[in-house]
Amino acid sequence: MPVDVALLAARVRYGPLEALHGVSLTAPPGGVTVLLGRNGAGRTSVLHALAGLVPLSAGRVLWRGRDVTGLSAHRRVRLGLTLVPAERAAFPSLTVAEHLALGAPSAAREVLELFPELSGLLPRRAGTLSGGQQQLVALARALTASPRLLLLDEPDRGLAPAVAARLHAHLLASSAATGRTVLLTAQTLPSTLTGAVAVHVLHRGEVAFSGEPAELAARPETAR
Repeated sequence: MPVDVALLAARVRYGPLEALHGVSLTAPPGGVTVLLGRNGAGRTSVLHALAGLVPLSAGRVLWRGRDVTGLSAHRRVRLGLTLVPAERAAFPSLTVAEHLALGAPSAAREVLELFPELSGLLPRRAGTLSGGQQQLVALARALTASPRLLLLDEPDRGLAPAVAARLHAHLLASSAATGRTVLLTAQTLPSTLTGAVAVHVLHRGEVAFSGEPAELAARPETAR
């Protein structure tokens, strides 16, 4: 299977504590890869390492065959990487319309079709919205950027199940159609993401499983 982005023997430290203990995992192009694990398993640290928000104390980050370990987060963004964190991902002082205007007009129209819930909120500042509404705004802004690599930290947090299912279906279809690579985190694998191309399970900063959703389903104890 081809590889778009990879962590190789990655170690991440926060002061005296090591969050990732030599993690190696990959995400293929043109599909959705799901990173599972409980809180504290290291999922966010993986995304931050890929995005360049935390330095590696050991290991490498490869993106489309290029070693980007030494590249800053800003330079990775310019290459087409977009990260949506689990919290505080929207700009409180900007309106919903201003968030969408950061991308191409055609992309903004597509996002409003995907998330019609935002249509009536366009003049509202993001800081006045509920947590779930702010999450929608952050996701919409990320999608309008048309990223080559999209990193989503628990993207369905605060979303209604129907909206989360709609998001998952869009990610699966759009990644296959555009070649975009999506890596998202979750605590358990949603039934609406069984079409993912790969699943990794983290446990205490180490990879406990890597494979396809069907393989994980045959080993339910691994996902706990």
